[in-house]
Amino acid sequence: MHILITGVSGFIGFNLAKSLLKNHKIFGIDNYDDYYSIELKKKRIYELKKNKNFFFKEIDINNFNSVQKFLRRKKIKTIYHLAAQAGVRYSYKNPSKYIDSNVIGFFNIIQIAKKNNILKIIYASSSSVYGESKKFPFNEKNQISQKNIYAVSKMLNEKTAELYQSLTKIKFIGIRFFTIYGPWGRPDMFLFKMFKKFKNKEILHLNNKGNHLRDFTYIDDAVLVLKKLLKKKFTKHEIFNVCSNNPINILEIVNIFKQKYKIKVKFTRRHEADVLITHGNNKKVLKKLNIKKFSNFRKKFWSTYKWYEENKIFNY
Repeated sequence: MHILITGVSGFIGFNLAKSLLKNHKIFGIDNYDDYYSIELKKKRIYELKKNKNFFFKEIDINNFNSVQKFLRRKKIKTIYHLAAQAGVRYSYKNPSKYIDSNVIGFFNIIQIAKKNNILKIIYASSSSVYGESKKFPFNEKNQISQKNIYAVSKMLNEKTAELYQSLTKIKFIGIRFFTIYGPWGRPDMFLFKMFKKFKNKEILHLNNKGNHLRDFTYIDDAVLVLKKLLKKKFTKHEIFNVCSNNPINILEIVNIFKQKYKIKVKFTRRHEADVLITHGNNKKVLKKLNIKKFSNFRKKFWSTYKWYEENKIFNY
């Protein structure tokens, strides 16, 4: 099958492409946004280019004509739309970027899919759409309430997909990712921040004294879900939580790390962008895709750190 992955140099896009290349021809696009290390993103693409079935073009999804030209005669069957401006806190500094990339960019992808008779779009949403909901664990039917422009942009993606499911022949599947971690992960995420602080012998600042619960989800579990959705057929727009359903306290993670390594920690106040708890219900995705369970955090935490130790040169 011929598949397009937008945001292919990103953490999830890269790992998905690497796995799909075993059986499919992958066309990837990315604009190498500088939100985090461009060097790291280019190293991911370098790894993917080792496979003759991977074809990459540096393109911004907001450039409709360039994307359309790249896809011409490619016979794409499915789009994994993972390109987006990431980062909850960054959305307070540069909100317009989230409208341009996450909202307008997503609309462009839909129009391109229509023009090229592509009938399936699997797109990235986020656990951020739940906001400060107090009903735990979050399930896909929960009422959602966003507290930042990043979350609003993802909610608009879901609403847009719901509308165009009824207006077109395209089938949409939205994925609410919960704190994905693992090898090749984003350096702006907590685990890699902690690893880097330790490596550089710097102080790790913990907002709200580390009193946050996060539903950490291993990258291989996220990729497994995305791959299973490739051939899965649905009659309506579907939303899935991709989460471990087993949140862990940030301070507890630091203490796990401190069992083996000495790291300096300083407590700071809570950031206005942060929610206290993310805890997703994963029963729907487990049942619909016949998955038994997700990975154990402690085991994958240490394997992630081992990968980091072996790949420090990748600008972390």
